[in-house]
Amino acid sequence: MSMNVRTLCLGVLTAGEASGYEIKKDIEEGMFSHFIDASFGSIYPALTQLAGEGLLTVRAEEQTGKPDKKVYAITAKGRAALAASIAVLPARDKYKSEFLFQMLLQEYLTPQMMLAAVDKQLNDLNGDLARIAGCICSEQPHKGARFVADYGEAVLTAAVNVLNEKKAELLRLTTAQAAE
Repeated sequence: MSMNVRTLCLGVLTAGEASGYEIKKDIEEGMFSHFIDASFGSIYPALTQLAGEGLLTVRAEEQTGKPDKKVYAITAKGRAALAASIAVLPARDKYKSEFLFQMLLQEYLTPQMMLAAVDKQLNDLNGDLARIAGCICSEQPHKGARFVADYGEAVLTAAVNVLNEKKAELLRLTTAQAAE
């Protein structure tokens, strides 16, 4: 499966009707933020195309002192198209990390910089774990969201455990070097 903006927009709209801005926000910060990146410049043409194909409905909603807001909803035909587009084996996950790049080339870093980078990464990962825990507790998520949250929690917890081990190792080394 090649995840594209069209499929992502259809997926977002399964949770309920939304404006283009709300869809973008969900893709950037919400439940759909972990899948693919999509810009406003790609979302709006995709929404127009999907509506033109009858996969979405669009209605204007009045706003005080602003232009009308377009609100999109997925149709039965859109749900069928979504089901067809995700009923394939997914592409391999891609993982990019500036932190791991630094750690690969750690011989060029001071121990203090390495510790600072590890601490920042641990802080970021623990923040992500707290967000997952907050979502699980507050939203009573459906089965799919629970699966994704459990997977994310397992991956992040494993990363935190490895980093805590590496940090302890690094602290032992720097303490031994300082004693020499």
